[in-house]
Amino acid sequence: MSTLTGVRTPVPVPPRPGASGVVATARLRAEHNGSTTTLPLLSGDGPFHLQRLRPRGAAARVDIIGAMSGPLGGDRLALHADVGPRARLDVTAAASTIALRGPVEDAATYDIRLTVGDGATLRWLPQPLISIAGSSLHQTCTVDLAPTARLVLRDEAVLGRTGETSGNLTSRLAVCRAGRPLLDQHSAYGNHHPGWDGPAVVGTYRACGQLLVVDPSFARQDPTPVLLGDPDDPGAPAHGVLVPLAGPALLATAVADTATRLRDLLDEALRRALPSQSS
Repeated sequence: MSTLTGVRTPVPVPPRPGASGVVATARLRAEHNGSTTTLPLLSGDGPFHLQRLRPRGAAARVDIIGAMSGPLGGDRLALHADVGPRARLDVTAAASTIALRGPVEDAATYDIRLTVGDGATLRWLPQPLISIAGSSLHQTCTVDLAPTARLVLRDEAVLGRTGETSGNLTSRLAVCRAGRPLLDQHSAYGNHHPGWDGPAVVGTYRACGQLLVVDPSFARQDPTPVLLGDPDDPGAPAHGVLVPLAGPALLATAVADTATRLRDLLDEALRRALPSQSS
């Protein structure tokens, strides 16, 4: 259940009158000072604690730590990251994000906005989002890339815990490069969305995800689609594909029976996309 269309800024879902929940926005900014990448802004809020990690090579590193449960129904959460020209930033997470049933019936919203400047590199590699039965979450990720920016973005979802069905989850990834649409993909899972567990979407698999790699060097290559995992076995516990987009970008999409197998496929996709940089 996905579409590739022109990119428009996702519109946040307004709360109903009387709804309650946490409203929080965390922000971080990376800048290149002429010799290295610095982090002049690192502001946690609500469930987000942003921890500075030891740099790795030329890249600054930030770990997102959950300081409280969430998102819960009714929460309005946002996380904004700005990577300035020539800066390099790696963002990881200490644990999975868990969407839970809240005290109100309203869906929670989680809005991620990423901006990457000319000559900059962002590796956005969080842990999976787990959609718990009874939860409802609208997640959006909007990315604005400069013409010479580089991006590695991983997006994983686990649809329910062991033995339970998925919560209601809608997810949208909208990416612009040099002001032009590169990818606009919308997915929906859970009982509010008929057909989500049919063979055209995830079938019997309960872990799904994608890996987007944008690199100007791809414009000088002629990549072809690659099947991931064991494509000759229709009953394999995981399946995936890595395909070129209409731009200097590759997109891997995968489904699996466990989060571990899903990560293995996406790691394989990253090794194939960037053989010299995937460590």
